[in-house]
Amino acid sequence: MKKLQYNSPVILTFALLSLGALLLGRLTGGKSTLLLFAVYRAPLSDPLAWARLFLHVLGHSGWSHYLGNMLLLLVIGPPLEEKYGSRPLLAGIALTALLTGLLQVALFPRTALLGASGVVFMLIVLTSFSGMKDGRIPLTFVLVTALYLGRELIAAVTQTDQISQLTHILGGAVGAALGFYFQKHRNGATR
Repeated sequence: MKKLQYNSPVILTFALLSLGALLLGRLTGGKSTLLLFAVYRAPLSDPLAWARLFLHVLGHSGWSHYLGNMLLLLVIGPPLEEKYGSRPLLAGIALTALLTGLLQVALFPRTALLGASGVVFMLIVLTSFSGMKDGRIPLTFVLVTALYLGRELIAAVTQTDQISQLTHILGGAVGAALGFYFQKHRNGATR
């Protein structure tokens, strides 16, 4: 009999924590989501304001929002965690959460942000670096950037929905920066 393996600790834990945040939000009528798992402008004296800069990526508005993000996260994340390691991937998730949280607080003071889509976009763009060798930029990176981020730029200008395209774009930018950093670091370590 084969045993189950917790093969991607960062990604699996992220998905489970997000599920826990969603269930807690359901149990509390959304109060815990607003208190802990959504980022919005609040006084800096509020200790939870600092925590929400990171925790907002665990919050989701409902099952559809959660499933849309987690399906992509669970498909894309484990190979990246295997390739780059758990700590670097966790650092990338934390950096994406912090930067998207700060962007939200700075530019959109009257709205709240929650969800893992910025993290998912970071992973999508980072995935496109998988074939990068000898400093050559893979065509997959160019296509992913053009298609995903281009779509978000167009949507940011043409749509007025509840989706933060800037969060997606910033997540993608973090993924690109990490891809270049990991490539440079790997090349430097092997030479």
